[in-house]
Amino acid sequence: MNMQVSTIVKGALTFIPGITRALPRIGLGTGGTNDASYCYGVWLKHLVMLHESGMRHMPDTVAELGPGDSCGIGLAAMLTGVNHYYALDVVRHGNNDADVAIFDELLRLFQTRAARPTKGWPDYDEFLDDGLFPSHILTDDLLAASLAPHRIAGIRSALTNPEHAREDISIRYMVPWFDDQVIDEGSVDLIISHSVLEHVVDLEVTYQAMRAWLKPGGWMSHQIDFKCHGLSREWNGYRQYPEVLWKLVVGTRPFLLNRQPYSVHADLLKRNDFEVVCDLKQYMLDQGINRSQLARQWHGISDDDLTCSGAFVQARKQA
Repeated sequence: MNMQVSTIVKGALTFIPGITRALPRIGLGTGGTNDASYCYGVWLKHLVMLHESGMRHMPDTVAELGPGDSCGIGLAAMLTGVNHYYALDVVRHGNNDADVAIFDELLRLFQTRAARPTKGWPDYDEFLDDGLFPSHILTDDLLAASLAPHRIAGIRSALTNPEHAREDISIRYMVPWFDDQVIDEGSVDLIISHSVLEHVVDLEVTYQAMRAWLKPGGWMSHQIDFKCHGLSREWNGYRQYPEVLWKLVVGTRPFLLNRQPYSVHADLLKRNDFEVVCDLKQYMLDQGINRSQLARQWHGISDDDLTCSGAFVQARKQA
């Protein structure tokens, strides 16, 4: 069995009290959202793809699952006209000083209509102008309103002094968010996540919560990464770990990977009455472990799930 011994050792070490404080690298970590350019590109991708899926109005209230190292993606959304942002996480990773610095850089990127950052998947360049900016969505008139001095001041106040923020602009950081009552039922226009749903421990509860939070006709946009996140040599090698060994890999960490394939997400979307409006999948057909290497738990997995390394899914709650 081709496993990374270091992966097992790191998980086992978490059972030692206080070890994650002494050796934070074996604990929890996120990536990407400590960089303003990354947050800018993520929001542009979800926004442009939502527009192509039929969302024609800027949402008023956005909830993000797993903002990670900063609220940068939500701040990018607010700079394009979103007024209320919920950041929902299991552990608080970021800090206010970092958020303020990212906000200032995001403001510059939108003021200059900066080109999208490095191309990723899915590729959305065909929907951008010659400057690689979505000027058909973020028009000069829209940005003049969303970047007006009074709005910038309002967002900055909501970020730095949330207890005394204006009623018309708000940022709420909720950790942990396990109870679906943290947000009023039917109050959110859009829920987004980016490389997060593969980490969620209880997907069934999460999809039920998202359905409860969304307004009728509300939108969801999720990018899901089914790769190993460094936990095995092969991109899908985590499926060779038997359940007992996998529990050792996870250790006492509140999340790691749930190992659930795309078909589980598709089933939960259907069971919660979501209308899927965008369903893109990425495959790695000639890499990774083969069927003979799967742990018993995964013997029945379909070929599609075995080779699907990523998905970009958008859906609407039935009106």
